[in-house]
Amino acid sequence: MMSSKAQSAPEVSVLPSKYSDGPLGLGDPDDRSLRKVEIEVLIPKLMREKAKTVKCVKEVEEFHNCVKDSSLLMVIKCRKENNAMKSCMARWYGDEDFKKICTNEYLDERSRYRSTGIKKPMKRA
Repeated sequence: MMSSKAQSAPEVSVLPSKYSDGPLGLGDPDDRSLRKVEIEVLIPKLMREKAKTVKCVKEVEEFHNCVKDSSLLMVIKCRKENNAMKSCMARWYGDEDFKKICTNEYLDERSRYRSTGIKKPMKRA
């Protein structure tokens, strides 16, 4: 059994306080700074997902239908659709306003998680 002294001792973390503070010890919900992994991996991933599902829906659907119809010859038959999809994705991936929108969306979701401890459910295709 633990002594009452051990139960009341504050929890110590090796993380900086902005990553371990907050109401649930998950980080400061109001912190808007970004780590390197968030800038280089998580936000670009969100940008790709949003571009595919919101901005380039027609191109993605055309490529998907071509691949479905072409089977193994898709590499040759679907070049036009693939180039159109990649062009659309690249256009949005390079758009600074779109990047700011996705960054703010990521920060809002991270803040909500740090406040509540509830993760956003992952969408499975």
